[in-house]
Amino acid sequence: MKNKLKKELRDSLRQSRRNLLSKDQVFASKRVFDLVIEQGFFISATYVAFYLSFDGEIDPRPIAQRAMDQGKSCYLPIISDEDAHQMAFDLYDQSIILKENKWGIEEPVPQDRQISPANLDLVFVPLVGFDENCSRLGMGKGLFDKTFNFKNQNSLAQPLLVGLAHECQRVQKIPAEDWDVKLDLVVTAKKIYQSKIG
Repeated sequence: MKNKLKKELRDSLRQSRRNLLSKDQVFASKRVFDLVIEQGFFISATYVAFYLSFDGEIDPRPIAQRAMDQGKSCYLPIISDEDAHQMAFDLYDQSIILKENKWGIEEPVPQDRQISPANLDLVFVPLVGFDENCSRLGMGKGLFDKTFNFKNQNSLAQPLLVGLAHECQRVQKIPAEDWDVKLDLVVTAKKIYQSKIG
């Protein structure tokens, strides 16, 4: 029953995101950029992971560019060809060649310059939906939950997980499972939502 509810919610939220006008998409990404770059969690981070936007997600590339300009080490997720449930993070800069994975999302061609997820300071996480307590609804593959499940044992462990979203992706309550990893923060063009511990 919960899976059916999640699928319906996911389909509805993805459609809402796709329905945003291009100018509203650009405004939201710019406002999220402005909010993020002035936060202490961004300023102090050295090892930062991003994603490449897909299907109307907030575009974090301007934040990644600012991070690189400031000398931070930036990473992108890679899905293993051998095991689709495994996600690694490979170093990213302008010289990196990108390829589409089996879901049509661009990722780096592996360069063997990976970092353990636990050694990242900050990870910007894509999402389909979220609630005010920073529970996250993803695409349903469970990759972020599997990769960062160590945060369920210690929610204060590194890295800080920050979702980037449009305000239209917020719902009253995400139907969460025990294994779902809660985000620490969600940033929209309107405000920064913070997870409540417990």
